[in-house]
Amino acid sequence: MRYTTTVLLTVLIFYLSGIASENLQTQILSAKNKVLPALVHIEPVKEVFSDGKRIKVQVTGSGVIFSEDGYILTNNHVAEKARHVFCTLANRDEVRAEVVGLDALTDLAVLKLDLSEKDYKTVPYAKFGDSDSLEVGEIVMALGSPLGLSRSLSLGVISSIDRYFEDVGEMVSPFNLWIQTDAAINPGNSGGPLININGEVVGINARAIFFGENLGFAIPINTAKLVIDRILKDKMVERSDTGIDWQEIKDYRRYKNNLELEGVLISDIEKGSPGEKAGLIPGDLIYKINDKPVNAVYKEELPKIRKFISEIPVKSNISFKYLRDGNKYDTELITKKRGKFEGNEFECDTWGLSVKELTPRIIKNLKIKGKKGVLVSGVIAGSPADEGDIFRGYVIRDVDGVKIEDLDQFKKVYNKLKKLPDKGRMLQLTYKDALIFALIKEE
Repeated sequence: MRYTTTVLLTVLIFYLSGIASENLQTQILSAKNKVLPALVHIEPVKEVFSDGKRIKVQVTGSGVIFSEDGYILTNNHVAEKARHVFCTLANRDEVRAEVVGLDALTDLAVLKLDLSEKDYKTVPYAKFGDSDSLEVGEIVMALGSPLGLSRSLSLGVISSIDRYFEDVGEMVSPFNLWIQTDAAINPGNSGGPLININGEVVGINARAIFFGENLGFAIPINTAKLVIDRILKDKMVERSDTGIDWQEIKDYRRYKNNLELEGVLISDIEKGSPGEKAGLIPGDLIYKINDKPVNAVYKEELPKIRKFISEIPVKSNISFKYLRDGNKYDTELITKKRGKFEGNEFECDTWGLSVKELTPRIIKNLKIKGKKGVLVSGVIAGSPADEGDIFRGYVIRDVDGVKIEDLDQFKKVYNKLKKLPDKGRMLQLTYKDALIFALIKEE
C-alpha cells in the first residue's frame, strides 16, 4: 500500500510540473505576441567625424512603438547624429522616421514614424509596465535585432534592479540605476524593449559586457516615462545644475568614526558655478536639500540625489544645510541650466581639420582652462593643418588676430576667410598649459 501511495505521489508531482511548465510556456508566448508587433528594426544614417573628415555611416539598432500614432522609444546612441532614419516594422514594411528628441544623459531618444508614407492610420504599440515593481529573479525577455538579426527574443531573469555604473566615455548614467539581466543583449539589441511575463515594457536594452557571460543592462522604463513626457512637450530635456559633484560617505563615516552619520559629500565644484558662488567647498557634508534629508552611504544612492536636483526648475532657489569642521551651516543658490552633453562639430575642409564646441563635459574631462574657443577634434594626415603641427586635443583661441568665443563665431570667421585671397592663416592655440602658434598654409 505504501509503495502504491509513493508511486501515485510521484506521478502527481510530474503531472503538476507539466501543467506549470505548459502555463509558463503559454505566458511567455502571450507576452511575446503582445510586444513583437510593436518592435522595430532601426537603421539610422549618421553624419560623424573621423580623423578630421565628415563621413556618413549606417548603423543598426532596435526600438519599440509606444503609441498608435507611431512614436518610438530607443537609445540616444542609436539615434544621435542621424540625418535619416529608416525603420522596418514587424510586417517588414520600411518607413521613414524623424528624430523628435534626444537625451544623452539617460541614453534615450524618441522618434516619430511618417505614417503617411504607407497610408497607415495607426500602428501596433506596446504598453509600459512599472520598473519600480521589478524583483530579482523575475522572468524577462529582451527583444531586438542583435547583430542585425531582426525580431529576435532572448529569455532570462532579473539579476539586479539597482546596478550602478561610473560614467565611462559616451556611456553615462548620472540619474538612474540599471536593470541587470541574464537575457542575452548584443549589439543591435540597443533600444529594444525588455518585457515582463505580462507583455509589458519594463526597460530599454542599452548595454552589455561582452567579456562577461549573460551580463546585459537595461534602462528602467519609469526613467523613460519622464524623458518621453519632456521630449514630447519641449523636444528636449532641460535640467537644473549646481556645478557640484557628489560622493558617497561610506569611507567618510569610518574616517569620522561615526557609522550613524548621514548625508552626501561634495567631492568637487565647478569654478564659477552656483555651488561655488554659494560658498560651498569640497569636503562639505550636505545633509538637507530644500529641507529634505539626503543620504548616500553607497554609490547606488547617488543617482536619486542628482535626479532630485536636476528636476528642480532651472533658475530656482535651492537651500542646503551642511556640516563643515563639525559646525552646521546653511546656504542658498540659484540653479543654472545644465550644459550640453555632446557638442556640435564642424569640418574645415580647406584646412584639413574638424573642430567641436567646448561643452562643460569636455572642459572638465580634458581639464581645459577657460570656456572660450573650439576643440580640434580631428586632423587629416598630410593636410595644411597636419603640416602646421596642429593636433587633436588642441584648443583654437584666435585666428588671424580674431578671438574665438565659440563654435558659431569660429564658423563665421572661417567662412569669411575662405572667400579671401589664399594666404597663410595664423592660429593661436592652447594645449594644457602651453600656448602654441601654428601657421596654416592654404592650398
